[in-house]
Amino acid sequence: MRLLRHLFAPSARGWFPPEAMARITAAIEAGELRHSGEICFAVDPALHWLDVLRGDEPRAHAEDAFARLRVWDTEGNTGVLLYLLLADHCIEIVADRGLRGVDPARWRAICDDIQAGLRGGPPADAIVRGIGALSDLLAEHAPLMAGREDRDELPNTPRIL
Repeated sequence: MRLLRHLFAPSARGWFPPEAMARITAAIEAGELRHSGEICFAVDPALHWLDVLRGDEPRAHAEDAFARLRVWDTEGNTGVLLYLLLADHCIEIVADRGLRGVDPARWRAICDDIQAGLRGGPPADAIVRGIGALSDLLAEHAPLMAGREDRDELPNTPRIL
C-alpha cells in the first residue's frame, strides 16, 4: 500500500499553489523577526520506489534534505528544517546542534499538531500554524541578541524536493 501511495503521490504544487507558498514564505519571514534561528520548509512529494521497497523512513530523508539544503550552515547553528513527505503525510523537524537543549517532545508536539491540521483543513493553514509554533519555540531557545545583527541566512521560500 505504501508503495502505491508513493508511486501515485499528490503534486506538491497542487497542495501548495503559489498563494499558499506566499503565505508560508511570509510566515517564515515574520517568525524570523522574533528569534535568531533560521526556518526552512521543504516538501518532498514521494520517495523513489526503491527507497520505499527498502523500507526507508521519512526521518532519514528529512536528515538528508537538511544536509542537501544546507540548513546546518548558519552562524549560530540554529537552522531548523520543517520537512513534509506528502505520500506518507509525515512531518519531521530536523534542528541543528545549536538547539540541542530543546526537549525532543516539543519538536514532536509541533509535528503532531501540523499532521492533525493537514487532516482537517487547507495544508497551508497547518504549515503556517506550525511555523508560528516553531517561531515561539525558537524565540525561547534562540532569542535575538541585543546589539547583534540578525542576518537572513537561508531562503524563506518553501523548497519542493
